[in-house]
This record gives sequence, C-alpha cells and structure tokens, in this order.
Amino acid sequence: MGAIGVRVMVVDDQVMVRAGLAAIVDAQDGLEVVGEAGDGEAALELAAEVLPDVVLMDIRMPGMDGLSATARLTAGVDPPRVLVLTTFHQDAYVFQALRAGASGFLLKDAEPAELVAAIRVVAGGEAMLSPAVTRRLIDAFATGTVSAAPEGDPRLATLTPRERDVLVSLAQGLSNAEIGAALGIVTGTVKAHINALLPKLGVRDRVQATIVAYDLGLVRPR
Repeated sequence: MGAIGVRVMVVDDQVMVRAGLAAIVDAQDGLEVVGEAGDGEAALELAAEVLPDVVLMDIRMPGMDGLSATARLTAGVDPPRVLVLTTFHQDAYVFQALRAGASGFLLKDAEPAELVAAIRVVAGGEAMLSPAVTRRLIDAFATGTVSAAPEGDPRLATLTPRERDVLVSLAQGLSNAEIGAALGIVTGTVKAHINALLPKLGVRDRVQATIVAYDLGLVRPR
C-alpha cells in the first residue's frame, strides 16, 4: 500500500454513484480516493497513473465493462486489488468477476460500514464476499450452474496431501485457527500451507482458491 494508507480508485458510469462512494471512502482514516473513472478503458489508463491499492469496480458500463477491465488490471505486475460492486445479483456476474481476478464482490445496497470493511480486507491481501454471494456460489455448484474440472486435473498433482487437506478446509469456510484445530497443526503452519498452495493453483487469495477447490471436485456442496 502507499505511504498515505490505502489508495482507492472508484470506477462507475454514474457520476452520482462515484461521488457517493468517494465520499464514504474519503471520510475514513487511512483511506483516500486517488481517482475516478466512468468506464473500463478510462479505468485502465487512470490506474497506470495513480497506482491504486484497491479499485471499486462497477460491472455494467458502456464501452469496456468492469469484467474486462478487472481481467486486464489483475493481469499486470503488482496489480491492484479489485472489489466489484454491482446492483445485479445474477450468478454469472459473480463467477465471471472472481475468475477475472476480483478479490471481492459486494452488492451496491451494502451498508457503508460493509464497504469500508471490505476495502480494508482486500487491501490487506484477503478476499471478501458478501454472505449472499457466498451462498449463491455454493448453490450454483450444487445445481450444476458451474461445471467442475475434469478428473486428473494437473493442479491436483502439484499439491501435497497436507496442502490438499488445508485447501478443502479453507473451501469449507474455516478460519486459519479452525483449520489448525481440525488438522492438529498450529496456525502458523496453516498459513505456510496456504501461502504454498495459492501459487501452485495459480490464484491470489482464499476466494479464488475456494473456486478451484469446487472446480476440482475436492469439496461437494451440501
């Protein structure tokens, strides 16, 4: 993060929405809005200039949409964390945003305190999903909306047995402390396993690792 704290960029095609989000963010200690953009193309150009830590990204915008912009932003070197905000509840947007590299997904009707907390969470390197979005993600796997990866996926071969155990527990929503208790290992060891398995799976955080765990069939929806 920058020396001033968490640098936030707001991307939304509605001027009033951008202004409202910016006001919420700027009112918080340790958070500062460093730029605003009205579409994905402008967001890419601005991000290269202001180097935000976190980007609040709308999905549906004219020209380049938020999904495409997210994929481009997160593919760069030392990319910002992207927190997707939308009024749309459709599952397809959730999955596409997360697969594009987003670190979190919140609905625009979330309370200001939830938004601020989510920014701090993703800025700290973790991932953030609203409870409603998490539930829809699991339901989609249960109903077949999202297909699983084929058997013998090469990503499985890269994991040690213990890393696989940790991944399964992580995907079940357990905290590091709960994973440690379940597997009989200390929290520091859990963190070490997570730090090792994320790059092996080609993901950056717990949410994307959870998606991979479901993709690989390691976790079955209840």
